[in-house]
Amino acid sequence: MKAFTYERARSPAEAADAVARRPDAKFIAGGTNLIDLMKLQIEAPAHLVDVNALGLDRIEPVASSEGGGLRVGALVRNTDLAADARVRKDYAVLSRALLSGASAQLRNRATTAGNLLQRTRCPYFYDTQQPCNKRQPGSGCSAVGGVTRSLAVIGASTACIATHPSDMAVAMRVLDAQVETVQPDGHTRRIPIADFHRLPGDTPHVENALAQGELVTSVWLPPPVGGEQVYRKVRDRASYAFALVSVAAIRQRDGSARVAFGGVAPRPWRVEAAEAQLAKGVHTFFGQAFAGAAPQHDNAFKLQLAERLLGDVLHPARS
Repeated sequence: MKAFTYERARSPAEAADAVARRPDAKFIAGGTNLIDLMKLQIEAPAHLVDVNALGLDRIEPVASSEGGGLRVGALVRNTDLAADARVRKDYAVLSRALLSGASAQLRNRATTAGNLLQRTRCPYFYDTQQPCNKRQPGSGCSAVGGVTRSLAVIGASTACIATHPSDMAVAMRVLDAQVETVQPDGHTRRIPIADFHRLPGDTPHVENALAQGELVTSVWLPPPVGGEQVYRKVRDRASYAFALVSVAAIRQRDGSARVAFGGVAPRPWRVEAAEAQLAKGVHTFFGQAFAGAAPQHDNAFKLQLAERLLGDVLHPARS
């Protein structure tokens, strides 16, 4: 690990300004992803800005005049979010997704914002001897033509076929959450989670919609939509493994549903326009939601797996 300097921010705006002034600076909270990357010198910030003392660790109801729902502070630990009675009752898909991720020890440290911002677990990204456009823009993508079993089948590009690893983000995508931020000048904004994670295109190192120094302060969960909420994850082993394919779904009594997938794309994958096709059957929906899929030689199985998993989630009695 390379040497770095360190400071504790006293306010969100101060933290944002500190990172905005130094392109080589990073925020640090739980550190469950960043510290590992620093040890491997995949990330090598020269300055860390600690945001743990900013009071962003609460889960609070939002007034109806502001849209209702819940506001989840950026520093709420994954364990606390999954266990919150309001989340378990009204946003059960989120609680279930969180409990599907990592180990209990990691969930005790990992934060809401950190979970959204965690970087890919593509093995070529972690192998510093291999070219990787996320690690070193313009160097190439070693994954293309390599071992791709765990990588993306849709939404990728010739520059990058990595997947986003978060379980929590898939649930937040199906809930239509919005990410709240503060900018270095003190202005705030809400970013729909549909627009938060970027597809790779020609710039896979640009992974989200945040500007330099922009700090995630909370996530807004809209008022509950009801229905039966399910999170199902298929992985190589029963615990502490990232998804090969996951499905977050909210089923309503009228037969309609919201559906988002994890493990298949560079961001949580949801195609709202396709959800109207669910009345015609899972296969019809899947044809639209995964139109343009481009699997690699050893991960095409993910398409069949995702379709079957969705069928099991929406129609368990038929499986």
